[in-house]
Amino acid sequence: MAFNAAAPLPILLLVITSLLLLPSCFNLSEAQSSEEIVKGLSWTFYESSCPKLESIIRKQLKKVFQKDIGQAAGLLRLHFHDCFVQGCDGSVLLDGSASGPSEKSAIPNLTLRPEAFKIINDLRERVHNECGRVVSCADITALAARDAVFLSGGPDYNIPLGRRDGLSFATANATLENLPSPFSNASVILTSLANKKFTATDVVALSGGHTIGIGHCTSFTPRLYPSQDSTMDKTFARNLKITCPKNDTVNTTVLDIRSPNTFDNKYYVDLMNRQGLFTSDQDLYTDKTTRGIVTSFAVNQTLFFEKFVSAMIKMSQLSVLTGKQGEIRANCSARNSGSTMLLASVVEEKGETSSVF
Repeated sequence: MAFNAAAPLPILLLVITSLLLLPSCFNLSEAQSSEEIVKGLSWTFYESSCPKLESIIRKQLKKVFQKDIGQAAGLLRLHFHDCFVQGCDGSVLLDGSASGPSEKSAIPNLTLRPEAFKIINDLRERVHNECGRVVSCADITALAARDAVFLSGGPDYNIPLGRRDGLSFATANATLENLPSPFSNASVILTSLANKKFTATDVVALSGGHTIGIGHCTSFTPRLYPSQDSTMDKTFARNLKITCPKNDTVNTTVLDIRSPNTFDNKYYVDLMNRQGLFTSDQDLYTDKTTRGIVTSFAVNQTLFFEKFVSAMIKMSQLSVLTGKQGEIRANCSARNSGSTMLLASVVEEKGETSSVF
C-alpha cells in the first residue's frame, strides 16, 4: 500500500494504527484451523459416539466455578502437569500401586489441588453415564482445562480429541526433569521446553496461565530472604513478606495481583512492573530474548489469547496415545482391571520444589 504524502496527518495515523492492529483482530477459529494435529486425533472425534460431551463438561464446570473460581486454575495446572511429563495421557491422575508411588506423590505435584482430581473423576462419571466408556480421562482433563480458561474470562477454542489413557505413571526423576522449576531463569526454561518443540513465544504464552491461581511461599521466598531480589518491586516485596514472614512459611498468595481470578493479560503487566511472583515469571521480562514478547502481550490481550491458544493446542498433543494404544479408564485414578503396569522402577527424591506450571 502506498501512502499519499499530501494526506492529512490524522488520517495517515489512523491508517497506520489500523495496520498495526490487524494481527489482534485475527480470528481464533482461523488460528485453530491452521494448527497441525497428531495422527489419530480429530476435531470431531466424539461427534457420533458422545455428541453431548463438551456441553456436559461445560455445564458442570460452570456450577463448580460459581462456587469456587479458584478451581479453574487447579484444572488448568493439572493439564499442564499431565502433558509435560510423559505426554497428555492422564498419568498424573493415577494413584500409586505396588509398583511404586504415583506422579501425584512426586514433589512438584504435591501442590496440585486435591479437588481438581475429584472434579475430573466426577466429570468422567457424568460423561460415561451419558455415552458409555468411550471418552478418555486424558481428553476430559484437556477439555476441563480449556473450559477453565474460557469460564474465567479467557478465549474459547476447540481442541483435537481422541487421546487414550496411559497404563503407567512416570518416575519421580522424570517428573522433576520435565516440570520447569519456579526458581529457574528464562534461559533454562527456554532450553528445557525447546526440547519439546516450544518456541520462545509459546513459552511466554503458556506462562500466561499464571494470570489465575496461587503460589506457595516456599516457591518464591528465596527472592525475599536473606535479601530482596533486585528485580522485584519494593512495595510488592514488602507486602509478600507480610504473607510469608519466614523462608519456610506455609502460606499462599495470588499469582496475578491485578486480576487474580480473571484470565486476561494482566500477568504481563505485572511483569513489566516488576511484580512477577516467581523467578521464572519475572525473568521473562528481564531476559532480552523474551522481554519484547512480554511487552507485546501486555499491550495486546487479543494477541496473547491467539498465541496462548496456539501453544495450548500444541501442548495438548505432546506424546499422546491414540488408536489402540493405552485404554479408556473406567476410573481416572486407576488402571482398568487386567491392564499391565509398565513402570519398572521409581526413584525417590528428597527436598522441596514446585513447578512453573
